[in-house]
Amino acid sequence: MSKFMDVHTEMKGITAEALREAHAADLAIQAEEGVVFEQAWADPESGHVFCLSEAPSADAVRRIHERTGHPANEIHPVPLMV
Repeated sequence: MSKFMDVHTEMKGITAEALREAHAADLAIQAEEGVVFEQAWADPESGHVFCLSEAPSADAVRRIHERTGHPANEIHPVPLMV
């Protein structure tokens, strides 16, 4: 499994509650694609949301986010971490 960081760029004004709800929606179905969402961060001012996951592919991450109604604008592999 590989790590991925995805970016959502159109969530301006997102609240902590809305971020928790979006993350919970992903968690509820993540196993169907073999994805494990680990953490989510948000900047309400810019509308950027970042999600770190472990998944078999970027497409698996994309499918989960699309199904839960908040598609990612970008998905990046994270081959190195410290």
